[in-house]
Amino acid sequence: MENLLGKLSTDFLELLNDKEDYNVIINVGNSPNSKRFQAHSNILRYRSLYFKNELLDANKDENNIKTIELKHITIQQFDFIIKYIYGGIISLENLEISFILDLILISYEFLMYELAEHLETHLIENNKNRLLTKFPHVYEFAFKTYKLWKLQNWCINIASKYPEKIFDSDDFTSLQEYSLISLLKCDNLQMDEVKIWNYVIKWGLAQNPDLPNDPKIWSHENLLAMKLFSLG
Repeated sequence: MENLLGKLSTDFLELLNDKEDYNVIINVGNSPNSKRFQAHSNILRYRSLYFKNELLDANKDENNIKTIELKHITIQQFDFIIKYIYGGIISLENLEISFILDLILISYEFLMYELAEHLETHLIENNKNRLLTKFPHVYEFAFKTYKLWKLQNWCINIASKYPEKIFDSDDFTSLQEYSLISLLKCDNLQMDEVKIWNYVIKWGLAQNPDLPNDPKIWSHENLLAMKLFSLG
């Protein structure tokens, strides 16, 4: 049995340029950075449960065309997604880490789990060095949703072995509380507890700049403001 899926993918991608038989319009982005994509309901429904649900609620115009609004997605992001929907083809070369991270969340939003998991695995297996250069950002991103468990496990493993990559970064004090708590809960965090405590104080002072710098004179109210009870 011969595999001719490559030709099939190419033919389906050509449908995106079809100006006659489309029956769905997808408005992407906000003006002036917006674009109208023409699509086909049958392909969208079978390739994405998200679009299947959206099309159920969308009204037809006088030409029997349904419209979907995606204002929160950029043209570049949706161009990547729609090409995957039609052709099953993705190209990850020369893409910024932040762009791929956004694509992962969008893929989950569109209930395209196969794509989301592929992108997540690709990052971990093929972009370790690039991830490390942006590690604080990647770490915080990983805990935005429980779904990113592969990336979370990778981040926890790196943070446990090399906690200074977060604690000594310029972005450390901008970490969200939930990200810091997840780090402090690591059982094998390879850093002296006194140093960890000092970093926690540094983080807390950044969130509460009006507090005294010397923790020895903090009141009970100061400790509550620092939220150190929940971090401990």
